Amino acid sequence: QVQLVESGGGLVQPGGSLRLSCAASGFVFSNYAMRWFRQVPGKERELVARISADGTTTYYGDAVEGRCTISRDNSKNTMYLQMNSLKREDTGVYFCAAGCGDYEAPIDFWGQGTQVTVSS
Repeated sequence: QVQLVESGGGLVQPGGSLRLSCAASGFVFSNYAMRWFRQVPGKERELVARISADGTTTYYGDAVEGRCTISRDNSKNTMYLQMNSLKREDTGVYFCAAGCGDYEAPIDFWGQGTQVTVSS
């Protein structure tokens, strides 16, 4: 059974940091490019960052460029998103997603999401 399970969300003050994790199971993680998305009620789901299957290529959305770092540990079947200098507008539900193959492969699997709230 394929599973993507996000964790690490929570309430943080503006300027703070969070590290999100996405634990994968049920598929060959190292064959899949991975992505982080976020969604705010009333807005479209937004791509936050993505990483190639081997971890050598990354991309960041304009909204988080310079403040976030995506990484993965294929030995642990886990992807991470380190978020620093958090802003109120970073609030949302963060989802991880997996696509088999290259960097821009279509998404095959989604996680259930983890809530991030940036507020004082």
